[in-house]
Amino acid sequence: MTGVRPALSRRLRHLAAAMTIGAAGVMASAPAAARGPDGIADIAEKVIDAVVNISTSQTVEAKGGGGGGGGGASPQLPPGSPFEEFFDDFFKNRRGGPGQGGKESNREFQPRKTNSLGSGFIIDTSGIVVTNNHVIADADEINVILNDGTKIKAELVGVDKKTDLAVLKFKPTKPLMAVKFGDSDKLRLGEWVIAIGNPFSLGGSVTAGIVSARNRDISQGPYDNYIQTDASINRGNSGGPLFNLEGEVVGVNTLIISPTGGSIGLGFAVPSKTVAAVVDQLQKFGELRRGWLGVRIQPVTEEIAESLSIKPARGALVAGVDDKGPAKPAGIEPGDVVIRFDGKDVKDPKDLSRVVADTAVGKDVDVVVIRKGKEETRKVTLGRLEDTDKAKEAAAKSKDEPPAEKPVTQKALGLDLATLSKDLRTKYKIKDSVKGVIVTGVDNNSDAAEKRLSAGDVIVEVAQEAVSNAGDVKKRVDQVKKDGKKSVLLLVANGEGELRFVALSVQ
Repeated sequence: MTGVRPALSRRLRHLAAAMTIGAAGVMASAPAAARGPDGIADIAEKVIDAVVNISTSQTVEAKGGGGGGGGGASPQLPPGSPFEEFFDDFFKNRRGGPGQGGKESNREFQPRKTNSLGSGFIIDTSGIVVTNNHVIADADEINVILNDGTKIKAELVGVDKKTDLAVLKFKPTKPLMAVKFGDSDKLRLGEWVIAIGNPFSLGGSVTAGIVSARNRDISQGPYDNYIQTDASINRGNSGGPLFNLEGEVVGVNTLIISPTGGSIGLGFAVPSKTVAAVVDQLQKFGELRRGWLGVRIQPVTEEIAESLSIKPARGALVAGVDDKGPAKPAGIEPGDVVIRFDGKDVKDPKDLSRVVADTAVGKDVDVVVIRKGKEETRKVTLGRLEDTDKAKEAAAKSKDEPPAEKPVTQKALGLDLATLSKDLRTKYKIKDSVKGVIVTGVDNNSDAAEKRLSAGDVIVEVAQEAVSNAGDVKKRVDQVKKDGKKSVLLLVANGEGELRFVALSVQ
């Protein structure tokens, strides 16, 4: 033990000396590293004058209540605002208890103006601004507030609800600063990015973080491919730019995921590649003109891939073809799996949706599909996707269980099957154009039940061959088993004739 104490003492003296040296060197660098790259301040100073606040106002009908109980909504303030308690007390007292009727309570029923604030950025010194659609949606008046506080009325150029983007224009009263789009495809995980915006109406605020993920699909729209970042983004940042360390816009900050309403490090931005294409069309046409293939698609699961002899599972499975769409004359059929479109690989249905939408209307493209295990190339001239709202889907079928079907023709795959008859068509509301074998019952413990097959569904094809009676289904299933496959692919229609593929286990 006597030899240990001096050695330990020497180590402590060396450590103390290192810490002393580090006070001016090594230890001083740790906090700097924690703040991120040294260039953040320079970039922020360079681009902040191109970032603007977006102020909107809207006239809404107040919701009155009766007898002084009141129902008019009070102004919506950010959670934690120092004025929140004041406004709550004011509006509760104004609409408060009995005896507060008369002229004062009539204010509840008068239209009032609401205001909101968001962010945006200038992409052209002529006064072109990009922001989110939800920032300016339904606004009666839109104003752009420059970094120096100058407030200028703006006009709406166009919006795209599917990507939540909007373009504004205003007449500048002095020279402006504009920023350029960078290439969001070159972003790497862990790369530093800078967000500038108007969080909680505090004006131009700069935050920094890293790219946490790319191509995030968070079920916000058909073309989801968000950049995820942990740079602090809060209410009011919507529509503001996300910069790389070159001072280029690589995304538009659009939304956050948060149980509290404040930043918890889960912010999402529309990538600049998407933004630039949308903005270009909005400036040219005032609307989006997206490509249209005219197919309904679904994912290729492992079971579906096995039944179609596709390895590995990939692509977008064509479940239906629009009779008036571009795919029909090109020879694309239900059951085809699209694996490449216009030279771009298709890994899943989202890939196909995005690449088709981004392709010019009228362009001739090569579409590579897998059909019965073999690749084929089809030439398609893209149509235009009409963004008008389509008619809503037919009302959902009643959840009441139909009365038990008397003797059925066949049972297979946990399904009670019957040949379509006039009575069955009437009972299950099956259109005359739908051909196949109807499901009259489903075993609750079967794979079919897990895949959500139900009474009233019609099996149109089994293993990519049409069936017309329950016996056909049984024969095709038996053949699949003999071929050594683990699952069988069914083409299933609902009563309206809408198709989908379902792979069921045969083991």
